[in-house]
Amino acid sequence: MRLSVESPYLKERHLAFAKAARELGPQLPTESPYVLADGRRAVELMASAGLFRALEQVEALSICAIREELASFSGLCDSIFAVQGLGSYPLALGGSEALKAKLLPAAARGERVFAFALSEPEAGSDAANLRTTARRVGESYVLDGGKRFISNSGIADHYTVFARTEGERRISAFLVDVGTPGFTVGPQQELLAPHPLAELTFNECVVPASRRLGEEGQGLKLALSTLDVFRATVGAAAVGMGKRALGDALAHAKSREQFGAPLFELQGVQFLLAESATELDAARLLVHHAASVKDGGVRVTYEAAVAKLFATEAGQRAIDRSLQIFGGTGVCKGNAIERLYREIRALRIYEGASEVQKVVIARELAKSSR
Repeated sequence: MRLSVESPYLKERHLAFAKAARELGPQLPTESPYVLADGRRAVELMASAGLFRALEQVEALSICAIREELASFSGLCDSIFAVQGLGSYPLALGGSEALKAKLLPAAARGERVFAFALSEPEAGSDAANLRTTARRVGESYVLDGGKRFISNSGIADHYTVFARTEGERRISAFLVDVGTPGFTVGPQQELLAPHPLAELTFNECVVPASRRLGEEGQGLKLALSTLDVFRATVGAAAVGMGKRALGDALAHAKSREQFGAPLFELQGVQFLLAESATELDAARLLVHHAASVKDGGVRVTYEAAVAKLFATEAGQRAIDRSLQIFGGTGVCKGNAIERLYREIRALRIYEGASEVQKVVIARELAKSSR
């Protein structure tokens, strides 16, 4: 389904990525039931369609175009794609030239999979409160601690890990390979919607100093710079999910008869559809505006927070309204609306919960009024 308002921000190269993702969509695994083999198969399919090439240049608008399409078919694959970018971008920003030359082209071909290991039991939205430590020993660092809710776990080859080094608020970033002694990937965690997600444990894990990304103590800056790029793209995924739900609800309303006429003839149903379409149009434009500003080389703390907040909340409302139109059928397993209802919920939490985005927006407003 096409939204009524065409985005003025998308150019031919962005639309080409969107087309590739849209054509790939029906082949993508969803969750029936999810196993790690599905995640690896998803990586192969997305790589064959050339989608990871958008992460090589890290153009936010291209990533948005892809995520909108992927999320409409599979929240699982959208998450894998996004975390490939989150995990590899700190390497692009702060890795050695040799490491970048070796791994980034392989990531673009889907031959190497990355993960982004920031969250901990005591450090979710409060990213500065990390407890994982990295102490310098000669030409290496020794990591101890644990991470929680780490996406792409089990299918990733490399984990971008953030840990506290010497000093009160000194956080550094490290690239840790699967199989490194002292590094353990836990069993898969079950959520509302299946994803390759697990806890990580570091126990006297020795990482060469050459695998530190950026300068010591600059890890939080790297993390925030990465989130600054990808935060608006979360909104694109929410738009894709909402758009899919709206299209399915519209088709159902036009074909399902109640009280002697199609559901669509009921004004209450028309209002639900109209409200969703309006909010999704607005969300899409906010997302594309934030991505466009970022691609222009400007910091988008405010724009990205506004886009993520509005789009994820609007996507949730659109799916909720769509499920209401489906009625009892909408909550049956195997129905796309039921899957979307579960998948959309996490988007309002990860990469900064909605409440965190409100704090960010308010702080940016205060700065602009000085």
